Amino acid sequence: MSNRLTTDFWVSAYLNRLRLANIPAFVTSKGDPTAGVVMVKLNTLDGQAVAYQRSFDLMSGERAWIVLSEGEERQVDEAITKQLSFDPDLWVIEVEDKLGRHLLDQEGLT
Repeated sequence: MSNRLTTDFWVSAYLNRLRLANIPAFVTSKGDPTAGVVMVKLNTLDGQAVAYQRSFDLMSGERAWIVLSEGEERQVDEAITKQLSFDPDLWVIEVEDKLGRHLLDQEGLT
């Protein structure tokens, strides 16, 4: 039996952690509940955004959040839309925070 968390469980836990920090977030695309990939869009509410996706480092075996796209929100949205066209099982979570907080660097979310 695998000890890997299902995607919907991870998303629920992440949204709850954001809620506890008073950071608004919502799911804009719901993918496969068991094994879908998660992308996080950070909207800083000033016309700018960053899209993060998890990457697997083959050398270390570690998973890390990397920047897929950064800049004007429209451009970031276009990059996310492109990813959705390749992967219909993709989850997209939009986090809205003027201070740029996303909590992805906290223990348990990396």
